[in-house]
Amino acid sequence: MDYGPEPTEGRSTFPSIAEYAFLSDCETNALVAPSGSVEWMCLPRPDSPSVFSAILDRGAGSFRVGPYGVRVPVARRYLPGTLILETTWQTSTGWLQVRDAMVMGPWHNVAERSQTHRRTPTDDDSEHVLLRTVKCVSGAVDLEVVCEPMPDYARHEGHWQYDGEGYSSVVSPSLDARNPDLRITSSLRLGIEGRRAHGRTRMSKGDAHFVAMSWSPLPAPDGWREAADAMWRTEQFWRDWITQGSFPDHPWRNYLQRSALTLKGLTYAPTGALLAAATTSLPETPGGERNWDYRYAWIRDSTFALWGLYTLGLDREANDFFAFIHDACRDNKELQIMYGVGGEERLEEFELPHLSGYEGAQPVRVGNAAYDQRQHDVWGAVLDSVYLHAKSREQLPESLWPILKQQVEEAAKHWHLPDRGIWEVRGEMQHFTSSKLMCWVAMDRGARLARMYDEHDFAEQWQKLADEIHADVCAKGVDERGVFVQRYGSDALDASLLLVPLLRFLPPDDERVRATVLAIADELTEEGLVLRYRVEETDDGFAGEEGTFTICSFWLVSALVEIGELEQAQRLCERLLSFASSLDLYAEEIDPRSGRHLGNFPQAFTHLALINAVMHVIRAEEGLVDGHYFEAANQS
Repeated sequence: MDYGPEPTEGRSTFPSIAEYAFLSDCETNALVAPSGSVEWMCLPRPDSPSVFSAILDRGAGSFRVGPYGVRVPVARRYLPGTLILETTWQTSTGWLQVRDAMVMGPWHNVAERSQTHRRTPTDDDSEHVLLRTVKCVSGAVDLEVVCEPMPDYARHEGHWQYDGEGYSSVVSPSLDARNPDLRITSSLRLGIEGRRAHGRTRMSKGDAHFVAMSWSPLPAPDGWREAADAMWRTEQFWRDWITQGSFPDHPWRNYLQRSALTLKGLTYAPTGALLAAATTSLPETPGGERNWDYRYAWIRDSTFALWGLYTLGLDREANDFFAFIHDACRDNKELQIMYGVGGEERLEEFELPHLSGYEGAQPVRVGNAAYDQRQHDVWGAVLDSVYLHAKSREQLPESLWPILKQQVEEAAKHWHLPDRGIWEVRGEMQHFTSSKLMCWVAMDRGARLARMYDEHDFAEQWQKLADEIHADVCAKGVDERGVFVQRYGSDALDASLLLVPLLRFLPPDDERVRATVLAIADELTEEGLVLRYRVEETDDGFAGEEGTFTICSFWLVSALVEIGELEQAQRLCERLLSFASSLDLYAEEIDPRSGRHLGNFPQAFTHLALINAVMHVIRAEEGLVDGHYFEAANQS
């Protein structure tokens, strides 16, 4: 099949990570390349085996809708306030516009209960349809559709067959129970060419077509009018959701809205889980080995993401997430650092050597062995989030108290032991200062929650231990310069210590706070952007370099505001926002020299940090800073 001209010699055949668009229906998601190809999609869940994997190997399956012979669009955007992608193409003979969405519709489990949803039903639900509508807006354009699924991470080929009497519907039966059947319905006449479903037509001004790929028994649109109605319903769903938020009238408003929509899109509505990112194995270093599977719910990332949504008044997702936590901890089980989106506890890690990897970065990994790591920050993250949730309602749900009590007691039991730390190092366990800090958060917030729950004996006991941890960190986690360090007995810096003022461990005017923030700004940066740590100073179990972690740079913005360095914070924030993709999305890392995005995409952790950093700066500019990273919710 001729797709048009080949890439220029020497240029990568892979799009830049930042050039992908993100689609979601809050049950699964997809990444769309500028060429109009869906190059990453996992079904039926976001952590299921992929059906399109071209982002990890150019021959591993894709689904393209676009003009024949033209691969580069003239414009791409999201419809404002939505996750609907609009791509505009110009050819030598005309103009074409494609809109892509994962369809949302009314709640459909009416006659019987859902087999997947554990949370309270809402008014809206996923239709399990990827819908692509096409209009010719000027001249004439040759449209081409090519759908080439490669199920199970491209370990199998898809096989199409006609469904019905005509050419408008084809189905690719699943060869594996983990993958559903795929069905394409279209206003085009579809052909079958080996493992490809193919459609083509010449469109003239005013012509419109649709292509819908579905993967459940729910009916896909049948005709243009139904397709247009489905697109309209989806647009209304996203705009109704974003309208619930509170966004400042500021030039940076769009970045806040896009980050909020991205966080919402990374939720898994049936259980309330929130993904760390949509992808696996996008490299942190070009061609390197730091390639991880982020399609899971990290308790830390999820709670931090909820803080970002709280900041904007979008707190309804919190109820579902805390129900997810409740499910994970039932029967008095210990809280893991991460789970599958269905609450699965074992996330066995393995490699896919048959995939070349993004730009040759290997290995390609599925699963994540960090699921059974010991990371002592998880209890603090949960307790801080629950405290914020409870305080906003001035009550603590009865069902949460036993679980919270257990998490505080786990922090009390383990705070003095070494762990893997917030960055999940795979070297030897250490006494990481940030882990002790988060154990202090667990005890401090636990004491506040106990007082709210009228459990004053627990409050007194936990506050006493919080004070003990505080003293230990101040004695052993600070070097001779008065700077907080990565781990006890070392003088290495770590960006996680920017949380010291943001979590109210010490007041912003404490000299140790100021010294730490400025030391990180001066000594733990590349071209002004923040590293997690220096790899030569930290045994993380791997060789090679890594890029600057964007969340850490946004943390620095917030910390600079805290210590009164507003002008420096504004400059850094402006620079970070300038690195946003053309669709205002962020990966995990940024190469400070080229501005290239690295790591899994889009990254929930980055977008939540953007929200809090931007709001810090805006409120400081307005003279309304109350001094707390999480909206002063944790102040007594």
